[in-house]
Amino acid sequence: MGYFRENIEKLAGYEPGFQPSDTEVVKLNTNENPYPPSPMVLDALAAVGPEQLRRYPDPSGTMFRRAAAELNGVDHDCVMCCNGGDEGLSIAFRSFCDRDRPVAYPVPTYSLYRVLAGLQGCRVIEVPFDDEFNLPPRLATAAAALVILCNPNAPSGTFISPAEIASLAAEISGVLLVDEAYVDFAGQNCASLINQFENVIILRSMSKGYALAGLRFGYMMASPKLINGLAKVKDSYNVGAVSLALATAAIRDRSYFEENVEKVRKYRDELTRRLEELKFKVTASRTNFILAESKSPPARHLYETLAERRIYVRYFDEPGLDDKLRISVGTEHQNRALLAALEEIMPR
Repeated sequence: MGYFRENIEKLAGYEPGFQPSDTEVVKLNTNENPYPPSPMVLDALAAVGPEQLRRYPDPSGTMFRRAAAELNGVDHDCVMCCNGGDEGLSIAFRSFCDRDRPVAYPVPTYSLYRVLAGLQGCRVIEVPFDDEFNLPPRLATAAAALVILCNPNAPSGTFISPAEIASLAAEISGVLLVDEAYVDFAGQNCASLINQFENVIILRSMSKGYALAGLRFGYMMASPKLINGLAKVKDSYNVGAVSLALATAAIRDRSYFEENVEKVRKYRDELTRRLEELKFKVTASRTNFILAESKSPPARHLYETLAERRIYVRYFDEPGLDDKLRISVGTEHQNRALLAALEEIMPR
């Protein structure tokens, strides 16, 4: 008999994107923001004192909750801090799913959902997107305790309107979690839905638009009833005092945030146009990455050839994605290096 539970023994764990130790590479594989965080974040870090480190942090993160509530037009009782968006997902699975309470989500999407379902031992209902990544009607009739919709979706970068998502929330009997990890680049979001529906959770990340992937900070928004239940499941002090101070500084600096996001959008659109000129088929993206299809040469060959040149993009060896590359939007210099390499590799 093994040491682990049977479902853990059989589980294929989540595989994060490759993190090269060499900082001189062109790293476009994990959707990090290519620009630094707000100077206000660095000021907040410099102001951290020994007393903040000696004591336990505020267990509810009141300072950040109030800032996030003001930004999103909700009450601070509707906000809960988490240690990155991934912890928020883990809390949701542990709160709503078990052997008799399944999860449903459209595919292809963020592969961690499948892993968290395996850890929880719950049944998974995967509903395929169509070729244009429209909201699958069958999602509303899946009879799941938890429905997850990544919007904008990863790895496609596609976006479903808040009106369509509101209709889905009204149809289902379980909880709808809208994973908005990439919403900072989309121009629209679903924050207003939590004032309309008791069964909706909005999940946000500070990793993308705010350039704080190394901090590991996210937050969830939902009705006070759901937040109170989710709070029973989270760790007592799930976000540190330093993280709270830095995340609060970041979310308050709106002008820097908007300037940063606009640069990413600009270079995303430029990169899309140039990839299409190189005969890639590119899905219209509302994120900080691009999904680009290449059948000749095969996507895997391009991925491996770029890696030999110390240019890293993401390749998924699974049906529906194995002819595509997911490319994070980099700085102007990084994007040029990628395009120059592809011009040499792609057939004339």
